[in-house]
Amino acid sequence: MKLKKQKKLAGLLSLSLVIVFAFSACNSPNKKQSSDELKMVHADWTKNVNIYEVNIRQYTPEGTLNAFMEHLPRLKKMGVDILWIMPIHPIGEKNRKGNLGSYYAVKNYKAVNPEFGSMEDFKKLVDKAHEMGMYVILDWVANHSAWDNPWIFENPEWYLQDSTGNIIPPVADWSDVAGLNYKNKELRLAMIDALKFWISGANIDGYRCDVAGMVPTDFWEDARKELLKLNPELFMLAEADKPEHHHFAFDMSYAWPMHFLLNEIAQGKKPLEELDKQLAKEKAEYPSDAYLMNFTSNHDENSWKGNAVKRLGNALEPMAVFTLTTRGMPLIYSGQEACMDKDLRFFDKDTINWKDCDIAKVYTKLLHLKKINKALWNGDFGGDMLRIKTSADDQVYAFVRKKDKDQVITVINMSDKEADFMFNDFDTKAELVEVFTNETPNFKNKMKLKAWGYKVFATK
Repeated sequence: MKLKKQKKLAGLLSLSLVIVFAFSACNSPNKKQSSDELKMVHADWTKNVNIYEVNIRQYTPEGTLNAFMEHLPRLKKMGVDILWIMPIHPIGEKNRKGNLGSYYAVKNYKAVNPEFGSMEDFKKLVDKAHEMGMYVILDWVANHSAWDNPWIFENPEWYLQDSTGNIIPPVADWSDVAGLNYKNKELRLAMIDALKFWISGANIDGYRCDVAGMVPTDFWEDARKELLKLNPELFMLAEADKPEHHHFAFDMSYAWPMHFLLNEIAQGKKPLEELDKQLAKEKAEYPSDAYLMNFTSNHDENSWKGNAVKRLGNALEPMAVFTLTTRGMPLIYSGQEACMDKDLRFFDKDTINWKDCDIAKVYTKLLHLKKINKALWNGDFGGDMLRIKTSADDQVYAFVRKKDKDQVITVINMSDKEADFMFNDFDTKAELVEVFTNETPNFKNKMKLKAWGYKVFATK
């Protein structure tokens, strides 16, 4: 647990800032603390990390926490830092979909699904991850609960209701869950209490918050204030793309538009100039220190829109390289390192087929590079991103990121044709090496890339 002690000490600055703001608000009579008095301060440990989504049910034939724990050494070797564990709570039976139901239909916010194991099993997993230098965040479902969650019987006023007083789902198609009503103050207190339970009781490092944009931002800000008192190095990820979340509530949100754009480029539906537009839009809308999560797949994309192998085809590796080297934090979903070509069933058991795959080497090389090369670090800790113009800009996307003495140059042929091109008025004095082949570049010479080929150059 040495890592946790170091984290707590390193995070005192974050906590002290929050305390100063809270003290100021408390000394202003009849004044509610506003978001203008709060400011995001990322914990130092988050500066150069990546994130990996863990689907416990489908990860192993057993589908348990203990069975997944056997994979920790492999993930550590690959370079994984944050383990995002999909919901582990008991799943509702009323209005259940499929045989096993949705992870996101929570029956009890303070318990572990017995199909996955016990509370002690979960604590053991967290402790083991911490011992290995990894972090654990828990998937949290604050927008809705199962229809047989005790709250629905004890406090029906905590739920959304129609004009006749019937409890309703937040979205009509989400028939297996009941929507929660954040106009109710008691609900807010109960939800924050449940969030605190896992930090104080299981020592987790934060949360990934499901459909965070459907829950009021001021709730998330109130929750973060309380959680920071328990863990001053808290990490919060929002399943949303709302710039206001980055003022104080969340460290990171989804780069949804970028994800969709990468799919369209891979499928030949959008030109490369759209990448420049999207990156400029992100820069204009979000604070410079905001973390945006870049990905080619996650549990929703895999189950509902098709696995990454099917969606991206031959563009699978180059698009992964882009997410691993662009601004933001890269996400890997369970099984992607095995080139999983399966759309996992969401409400039933459907074990991942584990096999060796070359993309695992790509992940390993670039995840480890991110740890040591400041150019690839997250938010303001890392380098800005500058497009490098080439003679084949309709095919090739090249960019450089710099921070202090570190530099990374990524060159990707985002087309199904070979590219033979020159760099336009670009050179660098940095001593670089291509990370996969160890070749030394000369940017004044012609470069050739096969269809969907790529090169990543980094300072030695």
